Amino acid sequence: MKSEAISALEAEIGHHFGDPELLVRALTHSSHAHERESGASVRDDNEQLEFLGDAVLGFVVSQLLFERFPDSHEGQLSKLRAHLVSARHLSGVAQRLDLGRFLRLGRGEERSGGRAKSALLVNALEALLAAVYLDAGLEAAHALIRRWIFEPGIGLLQMQAGGGLATTDPKSALQELLQARSLPPPRYSVVMEHGPDHRKVFTVELRIRSAESEQVYRAAASTKKEAEQNAARQALGQLQGAAGPAPAELAP
Repeated sequence: MKSEAISALEAEIGHHFGDPELLVRALTHSSHAHERESGASVRDDNEQLEFLGDAVLGFVVSQLLFERFPDSHEGQLSKLRAHLVSARHLSGVAQRLDLGRFLRLGRGEERSGGRAKSALLVNALEALLAAVYLDAGLEAAHALIRRWIFEPGIGLLQMQAGGGLATTDPKSALQELLQARSLPPPRYSVVMEHGPDHRKVFTVELRIRSAESEQVYRAAASTKKEAEQNAARQALGQLQGAAGPAPAELAP
């Protein structure tokens, strides 16, 4: 790879490599390594770096979400993380960095349009994150991920949600609603199981207590988690004034 290309990408990501060979390896597809040398090892292409970069990305994004949204539930944070590390989002980041023009490809990949292939771009981006991490440590990788992946992704989600983040599942949404109304948290319990082990059906009871009464909702599904979500969805419909199944019972 020409030094001008290395310098151009370093300027774009805001990191100057102490070991430029890490950057070269991060941008080298296996087709290029194997084409140049029949006995090429895994250390000649970016596949191992991609593996490490994926782990670094997941950790840093989780940490940033934990810090940015301290009051969010695990389910909300997991959905946000899934979006931020998704191939679709990462492909867009790689395109903005114009990673395609820096890739080292074999002739076959070059002819088949490899520089524009989403999978190759995502792999190279993850390998690039690993290269930065190995070259300068977690702080440098953290800065790159925050600037190019985290902030743009969160900004887009907030814009699409009109300033909020539409990522809440029914259980989390119910929890937040009860907290806003100064009510105790909901209580879930499995009240019935039936069917063979491979087709088990669980019935979950959800109780919501207020100063005047206790509302009880029931829902069934093939997993306990899904049944809880279904019961929470019923409760949300009632508490928010939407049409939906009435509580199973209303105790004074």
